[in-house]
Amino acid sequence: MVIDLIIKQELDGFSAHIPSIKECEAWADNEDKAIEKILELAEFYLKIPKEKIIVDKARKEINETIYKLIFEKK
Repeated sequence: MVIDLIIKQELDGFSAHIPSIKECEAWADNEDKAIEKILELAEFYLKIPKEKIIVDKARKEINETIYKLIFEKK
């Protein structure tokens, strides 16, 4: 299964959200921490260990980076 993760650079840090998972949002002062936090939430919502989720950078736009989260859903 593949779902999108969107990281936006804000004035005060970075916000992360997974559009296909309702209310799966996080904020951090840098991009790496934002990804780490959102993966913890994804682990909770998807019931999949974050070690089994592959994070693949898909593209970068002006204030936004789109990643693909790749995992096997049983």
